[in-house]
Amino acid sequence: MDNIHDSFMTADGKNMFFQSWSPSGDPEMAIALVHGLGEHSGRYLHWAEKFCRAKIAFAAFDLRGHGQSEGRRGNIPSMDIALSDIGLFLEKVATIFPGIPVVLYGHSLGGNLAVNYVIERQSNLAGLIITSPWLKLSMPVPGYKMILASLAGSLVPSILQPNGLDTGYLSRDKNVAEQYKSDPLVHDRISAGLFLSASRGGEKALSMAGRITMPVLLMHGTADAITSPEGSKSFSANSGDNVTLRLWDGFYHELHNEPEKDDVFSFIAGWLGKSIG
Repeated sequence: MDNIHDSFMTADGKNMFFQSWSPSGDPEMAIALVHGLGEHSGRYLHWAEKFCRAKIAFAAFDLRGHGQSEGRRGNIPSMDIALSDIGLFLEKVATIFPGIPVVLYGHSLGGNLAVNYVIERQSNLAGLIITSPWLKLSMPVPGYKMILASLAGSLVPSILQPNGLDTGYLSRDKNVAEQYKSDPLVHDRISAGLFLSASRGGEKALSMAGRITMPVLLMHGTADAITSPEGSKSFSANSGDNVTLRLWDGFYHELHNEPEKDDVFSFIAGWLGKSIG
């Protein structure tokens, strides 16, 4: 497996960290990952290895304000900017892995962004995988806090606050939380503007789910205390038969880091073979 580090420049001049993993031999397809809030692409090395063993290339970039990419920590100025960055990322993936199907894979906040990208742009992607997407939060934000967030998001969108993530809810494997807390590229910030964009983006995704016609694999753990599995159920109910909903009983937020992650990967690989390959 070859791992290449690279970068690309955004429309407003920010440098985005990018990396790709290639299997030995010609890949059958490529996965393009958009990670979650506060984390970075390097946390998916073990996942990239699994895809490469299945002859599937894997690529990811660090969202602006995350990991090794430029930008104020925890701040993505707008949904439009986030989607523009994803578009440039996908252009780079298509350049590195030409002539094969590309599947967009979004986790948590990345799931929200990936869904909105497909709704807005309806690109030539072969499919979409979304895990534990931020469509609704498991602990609803009180109304007065949403009002304050809306005001701050409109008046001072770059103001930062702690994201409130309890790392113990990431995975039932306690080592995951310890590694997360000791990772120097992880942060616990979110701007008022990003929170507002993600909240509105979740509402939009739920209301416009039926616009997505490509094959979609949507997965969520039923014990996710970070993003709500009810949001994923609603998305599926509002969609057509192109959406496969898989709920994992008792699983936490990061399905790819649960003790049964091999079962999760096997399900993804089977869906890819049936729906994309």
